[in-house]
Amino acid sequence: MENPDRVGHEIVTGIGATTRLLLVEDDPDTAAYVRNGLAHEGIAVTIADNGIDGLSTALGREWDAIVLDRMLPGMDGLSILTRLREAGSHIPVIFLTTMDGVSSRVGGLRGGADDYLVKPFAVRELAARIAVLLRRVGPTRHVTALRVAGIVLDLLTREVTRHGRKILLQPQEVKILEYFMRNPETILSRQMLLHYAWNVDFPVRTNIVETHISRLRDKLGHDGRQLIQTIRGVGYVMRDSDLGSIPPG
Repeated sequence: MENPDRVGHEIVTGIGATTRLLLVEDDPDTAAYVRNGLAHEGIAVTIADNGIDGLSTALGREWDAIVLDRMLPGMDGLSILTRLREAGSHIPVIFLTTMDGVSSRVGGLRGGADDYLVKPFAVRELAARIAVLLRRVGPTRHVTALRVAGIVLDLLTREVTRHGRKILLQPQEVKILEYFMRNPETILSRQMLLHYAWNVDFPVRTNIVETHISRLRDKLGHDGRQLIQTIRGVGYVMRDSDLGSIPPG
């Protein structure tokens, strides 16, 4: 049964649940929608309604995941995300954006977000994405490695192994792999990969993305093409049957 308590600018619900989620959202209707929907999933939701409180709350406690709105009073969501990653936090973050906010989606992923969700959204989809992130990172609150399909990417040393075998990758290949591993089962466009790996903010005529993905597939093993699939005319997606499938962002 829901038992909300107000603490400053926060609302805490679902006390006693195993998953602790911070939602930084200034729209009260959206916040209530998420809070009520996730309470049924056994998730304890703390709400901060502005950027300043959101950052201090994010840094001041341990969280399983953070859902972060892009536009916030006091400090915008991208600035909060940047500060979190600079502080060494690897807590999974889902970025909320508007339907026409392509630049904000790309900026959020480049800034270290693990996933994004476009408003308006179904709370069931949000719950599914949270579940995927938590299943991927495991119970630890301080993630130092990404693991997908037998691949392990050490975020500190930038070393990559697969099934215990060390894989030598070039820096840009590591960036591309990290982007895929942070967003499995999510279609990533060619332009999004250019943004993330090369900081290119405009369309360019080059096959650099295709070339690097081809090399990455070869280095990952005989099933590299099945692991990183081409969605013709759209982009690429990392598939891992153990993760299940969620709608692309």
